[in-house]
This record gives sequence, structure tokens and C-alpha cells, in this order.
Amino acid sequence: MTMERGFAKFAEGSCFIKIGDTHMLVTATVEERVPPFMKGKGSGWVTAEYSMLPRSGRQRNQRDLMKPNGRSMEIQRLIGRCMRSVFDLEAMGEKTITLDCDAIRADGGTRCAAITAAYVASYDAVQYMLRNRMLKRNPLREAVAAISVGVKGGQELLDLNYDEDSTAHTDMNIVMTESGRFVEIQGTAEQEPFAIDTLGRMLKLAQKGVNELIAEQKRVLEL
Repeated sequence: MTMERGFAKFAEGSCFIKIGDTHMLVTATVEERVPPFMKGKGSGWVTAEYSMLPRSGRQRNQRDLMKPNGRSMEIQRLIGRCMRSVFDLEAMGEKTITLDCDAIRADGGTRCAAITAAYVASYDAVQYMLRNRMLKRNPLREAVAAISVGVKGGQELLDLNYDEDSTAHTDMNIVMTESGRFVEIQGTAEQEPFAIDTLGRMLKLAQKGVNELIAEQKRVLEL
């Protein structure tokens, strides 16, 4: 796993993350406006867009030129929700941070990698706003990261790649904050239903992975 901060020269914040053979580029753009439904509320907004390059995966994907497909819509809404969970939107004023998340190489866990890199990109975007006196105080409350877990052959696995994910009996995506609170738990039994003790082991394994990711975020951000 590596994270490269400031990968995109002209973005207010960016992070290029590599976790195994999944490589994601996330850029953060700051705009002094909010969507129409937020106008006049004195509050900011954090949103995301997600896409996979045509040959990021094993087959060519069609580009989302006009409208994102259902999967992309679901993932970008997830990323936006997760990032907003660690922001004090009122402290932003009427400003928007847009996170563009692009899969360069996809081998499972792209949404988790995107969320993890989005925090680094968001942090730098906030620092840009603070330096330019666009904010009175820091709206970022804490770090957030995401990891996948699953069960294959009766064994719990952390950070599944494509082959493991496609054949797992159970797979989950877990999003957690630095303080150890859950933002999102997405889990499905693909074959046999799983017991509550299995769920407990998967959550503990996910927490271990998230803690490692947050430690790397802090190292990259020099915190």
C-alpha cells in the first residue's frame, strides 16, 4: 500500500493510492458555490464522482460520458456520504469540495481505496482554503478510511482482490472513522448465511485494516 499526496499538480488536493493491484487517483476541487438545494443555508457541501477507466479492469468498460451507470452512482453517493460524515459543513460556509475518484487499475476494493484517498485529498483541499482565508476554522473533524473483508473457505480475509471477492461466501465493505465509529457497513452472504460471531470477527479484522490505513494517511500528511 502506498499513498502519494499532491499527485495532481493543479488540484487543491489530490492523492494517488495503490493497494495491491488497485490504483485510484482522487482529486479535490474547491468551489465557492453550493448546489441549488443548499443555497441560502450558510452551509457547505462535499460530493464525489466515481468512474473506472475503460481498461482499468479485465474487460473494457464503457465511459460514463453523459450519465453514470447504476454502480457508479451508488459508489459516488457512498463516497460523498462517508466524507460528509467527518466534515462540519456549517464551518465551510457556502463552498463545495468535489472529489473526482478515478480507477486507473481495478482489482477489487476500488470504493474503499477511493474513500481512503479522498480523506487525504480533502485534507489538502481544506488546508488550501485555510491558507487562502476562505475558512475561519478547520471543518475536518477526524480521519476516515475504508476496507473490504470477506469469508472464503471458512477463513476471514482482509482487503479482498477481484478473484477473492468474486468467489467469497461473504463480502463486506466497512467504513470507519479514526475514533473507531462506523460510517457504513455493506455486507452480503453470497452463499451460506453467516453467524453473528463471524460478523464480529470480520468487524474486528476491518478495524485492524482501517487503523493501518489511517496510520498511513497520517504519515503521508505528516501529522
